[in-house]
Amino acid sequence: MPRKVSVVIEHDEHGYYAYCPELPGCHTQGPTLETAIERIKEAIDLYLETLTPEEVNAYLSKDILTTSIEVRVA
Repeated sequence: MPRKVSVVIEHDEHGYYAYCPELPGCHTQGPTLETAIERIKEAIDLYLETLTPEEVNAYLSKDILTTSIEVRVA
């Protein structure tokens, strides 16, 4: 059964860093956005293989919402 996993991707001068808030320790990086996405998909698959079905349900039952908020910088 397909499930959704939240992925946060940050970009800086060194490349792209991707991680899953639901899966502690599941993270990766890459020189391009495409590489980081490819690698986080693989990291998620490998991470989920180590969990029991109960753990999968517990980890993936969280709702993680993201948004952007405009702030004023002095």
